Amino acid sequence: MRTQPRLEKTRIVIAVAGKASFYHLPLTLAEQLGYFRAEGLDVEVMDHAADVRASQALLSGSADICAGTFEQTLSLQSGGQFFPCFVLQTRAPQVAMGTSTKGFASYQAAADLRGRRVGVSAVGSPTHMMASLVALRGGLRAGDVQYVGVGSSAGALGALRSGQVDAMSNIEPVMTMLEQKGDVRLIADCRTLRGTSEVFGGPMPAACLYASEDFLRRAPHTAQAVANAMVRSLKWLQTAGPGDIIKAIPESQLLGDRALYLAAFDKVRESIALDGLVPQEGPRTALAAMTAFDVNFRPERIEPARLYNNDFALRAKDRYKA
Repeated sequence: MRTQPRLEKTRIVIAVAGKASFYHLPLTLAEQLGYFRAEGLDVEVMDHAADVRASQALLSGSADICAGTFEQTLSLQSGGQFFPCFVLQTRAPQVAMGTSTKGFASYQAAADLRGRRVGVSAVGSPTHMMASLVALRGGLRAGDVQYVGVGSSAGALGALRSGQVDAMSNIEPVMTMLEQKGDVRLIADCRTLRGTSEVFGGPMPAACLYASEDFLRRAPHTAQAVANAMVRSLKWLQTAGPGDIIKAIPESQLLGDRALYLAAFDKVRESIALDGLVPQEGPRTALAAMTAFDVNFRPERIEPARLYNNDFALRAKDRYKA
């Protein structure tokens, strides 16, 4: 019989931005399926309006762990703060980009984006990063394309359909809704591993749980319990059918349309991590992307080995044979 180690903390707060998104589906499932409770944890998931707000909650001490983008671990480290990812939720950014079939039917190649307006969920977000990398691979520079923050809901749909933007880089369910109505022609798809490699040049770790190195040292059993619950959630997702997903997710997160939710989930399913581990090449891919995207980013300050700690996910993987 496996003995449960004494947890340093039983009540923890996880800060997140966009809890209801597919990006953080493994976290939602670990909560809804009782996997945190099974590990002896009382977890409060605090939802914030933006990744930077969630990150600030962690930095201020009002949260113990943050569920956010892997890029945030680089941004923090470039500022001298070490908050490694210790369990990966998604292994692709879950972002797709398409051009308007009505207002930009002339599109042939990325170079055609010159002078065009591209809708992104928010300036500086992963959707903006992906769109800029697509443009960069077409030989364009930052000033050659106008990026417009349009959100990731009805406002984004309206912006493309009304002609306010010529192309869209966004998350689910926005992109599935635009695809279903024939409003966009996809030109890049980072909801898949292949599409992610084409845009980023390699595996790109995306949603993750990260905490301070100090927290991981002071509360290793607590961090391990969190990783156990998350990897168990990832394992559950590998075999879950549509009906299982619908039953497990709160009604408030089903977009008011179960068929749409499942269609969007099908688009991103491949992106979900299998075992919580950050791939070896992942940090290098992320470092190259951040360097290309953000002119203020300081890559020389980054120690790639301190961007992540796979020890917790490895032990959880062994426990649950993920």
